Amino acid sequence: METIGVALIVLLLVIVWATIAALLKDGRGHTPPERSEKDWSALDLPSMSYTLRNY
Repeated sequence: METIGVALIVLLLVIVWATIAALLKDGRGHTPPERSEKDWSALDLPSMSYTLRNY
């Protein structure tokens, strides 16, 4: 019975260690590069849909 208890404690410690390790390295090295050009724009196109306009 003591063997099962020790195995469960070791398993719990491994799970906690793996969770902490995953949280610490999450997202590192995967940030998108900053772009120097302007974002796309529609220039002089209307901002309202043509179907909503009343002529």
